[in-house]
Amino acid sequence: MSLKIIKPTAAFQDLLPPEYRELVLNGPFKDHKGLNELGSFKEIIEEHPHCAGCGVALGVRLVAASLPSPADTLIIGTPGCSFFGLAQTAVNYANTAFGNQNAVASGLKRMLKIRYPDLHKDVVVLVGDGGIADIGLDLTLHSWLRRENITTIMVDNEVYGNTGGQESGMSVEGQVLNMAPQGKKFPKIPVFDLARVSGCAYGARVTVASPKKIGQAVKKAILIAREVGPTYVQIYTPCPTNLKFPPNMTIKTAKEAEAGYYSFQEFINDEALEYLKKAEA
Repeated sequence: MSLKIIKPTAAFQDLLPPEYRELVLNGPFKDHKGLNELGSFKEIIEEHPHCAGCGVALGVRLVAASLPSPADTLIIGTPGCSFFGLAQTAVNYANTAFGNQNAVASGLKRMLKIRYPDLHKDVVVLVGDGGIADIGLDLTLHSWLRRENITTIMVDNEVYGNTGGQESGMSVEGQVLNMAPQGKKFPKIPVFDLARVSGCAYGARVTVASPKKIGQAVKKAILIAREVGPTYVQIYTPCPTNLKFPPNMTIKTAKEAEAGYYSFQEFINDEALEYLKKAEA
């Protein structure tokens, strides 16, 4: 994909904030910058509209810095907290109706394969727990069952963060939230396990407290999805606003989760393992 897509037109360039212009000029597009260079380039504007300490914003930043081919990547999202961050990045981004992101991503990936048969054009779904585990669960599962060559990444803040704090299917059982005053009544939906049995060639479960593991998982997932089949990465991105912890405790909260449900896990099938060895050779 041409970088012209993310560059402002000359007529509007002077009207855009200098920070966005810097983002386009010094983003992760030209020199294959990644997590090791994090802090030396912009992957999202600093004045994004997320809450202080937002785990989703951090998750979006880490994913954006981990893309193996940023200029040839199309991110698909939905309304929700993830949208607010993705709209402030200089990546090729398409927003969909809430929940149908994997269906849209499937169609776009097929179209890109026809349009660019000799090139890798990566299609990545980057959506919250509501979009993937709740309203979009059927479309997510069907994209995996069809073996679509797309990567699905969940930024799991375990709550509907931008609509007042309702429980989501990924909220922890018993969690008391603004709109779940008696606590959630059932366990987290086992999306990670569903990915394994529904056809994903690779999957990883990680938290924002482990940036290097996120970088490795995102790279593996996208490379494998190019040829082998669907892949899935689930990232814990805790929400200080609705989970009621101080904004400067996001990393600590994520780190504590690694002692339980969010201990790092990974699966890969034989075909994906063989392909990955060849791709990284």
